Amino acid sequence: MLKLHEKSGDDTVALMADIGRRARAAARPLAIATTAAKNAALLAMADAIVARQQDILDANAIDVSNGRESGLSGSFMDRLKLNPARILAMAEGIREIAALRDPVGDVVAQWDRPNGLHIERVRTPLGVIGVIYESRPNVTADAGALCLKAGNPVILRGGSDSLNSSAAIHACLVEGLRKAGLPEDAIQLVPTTDRAAVGEMLKGLDGTLDVIIPRGGKSLVGRVQTEARVPVFAHLEGICHLYIDRSAKLDMAVQIAVNAKMRRTGVCGAAETLLIDRAVASTHLVPILDALRAAGCEIHADAEVLKIFSDAKPATDLDWVTEYLDAIIAVKLVDGVGGAVEHIETFSSHHTEAIVAEDAQAVERFFNEIDSAILLHNASTQFADGGEFGMGAEIGIATGKMHARGPVGVEQLTSFKYRVRGSGQVRP
Repeated sequence: MLKLHEKSGDDTVALMADIGRRARAAARPLAIATTAAKNAALLAMADAIVARQQDILDANAIDVSNGRESGLSGSFMDRLKLNPARILAMAEGIREIAALRDPVGDVVAQWDRPNGLHIERVRTPLGVIGVIYESRPNVTADAGALCLKAGNPVILRGGSDSLNSSAAIHACLVEGLRKAGLPEDAIQLVPTTDRAAVGEMLKGLDGTLDVIIPRGGKSLVGRVQTEARVPVFAHLEGICHLYIDRSAKLDMAVQIAVNAKMRRTGVCGAAETLLIDRAVASTHLVPILDALRAAGCEIHADAEVLKIFSDAKPATDLDWVTEYLDAIIAVKLVDGVGGAVEHIETFSSHHTEAIVAEDAQAVERFFNEIDSAILLHNASTQFADGGEFGMGAEIGIATGKMHARGPVGVEQLTSFKYRVRGSGQVRP
């Protein structure tokens, strides 16, 4: 089990510098590790998580108790709490990562030049990755496994509220590395709750850190994006929209709306705004909102919706830019797909948007004109997840436009290099 580092100040600076150096030392042996060795480590990690399930649950019970005492919100508690099903899903996610194609060494493009040079673009590990996250102990397993598969050492800095759970999971990951003969420093968990540790990671740990991935609330992600001196893969908010077109089948629209909002309200792919085509307000609006209310959702409606559905609170301008992460949804009527596109492009965080429609032209316009990382047709926004995309798992959803966008899985954790093969050519 991880030994907690109690000191702060200069001791934390020294601690983090040492963690960075050890991660950098693990980078080369990990980058050249065979697929078989990485997969063996991953499968051993999954087995250890299953075998130590009770240890993980016991550690999580401490975190959950502390979270209740400190007044963590319902959405944070939902993310924090583990149960046997979630632990088994964690192990299965690691096994799915092991089954994925190893991206390292893949030739993604190749071509020949007129002078006879043969050029290849080849996937390589990114380097040392830092992951900073809150409340989600499962990120410890997901991030550790994904980074390992892509040949990257990773430094994990979980929130203080999940440190016991993360430490129990991390012990399983280290066991897997040890059994496969890979460097144990390839996956390190920061053993301190001192906030200065985050600051040191944002500075880049003396040049040993190559990329930072934050996964947490708006304040954490905002701080990372503002202060980081190394590249960042992140999304600030998940203000996700669901649009019900005039061509939507009512039963489908009801089912998708309830699932998109209420399946798990605390995930970043939960729908926060519901847009309904004004043309079907008389047929679709009330059944959809009745179903949401029956599921326990609070409705914040614009003035036009309130005239039809009075069992709601008046929406304010703030509602259109709020990530509730709770059983609350903002509802508005719009003029067809054009009105939906205009609203989404004005207020979206460019995370995930969905359209329910049978009209192919409406769907194509929605897909073509909206610039968000994930777009769905006739499916819940809750599918915005690397596991659901067949990636085994994800570290997070990236909404930027450089390098990674959407679920950050194994392939997104690689860079590339060029291999140029000649036969004695010199440049004139």
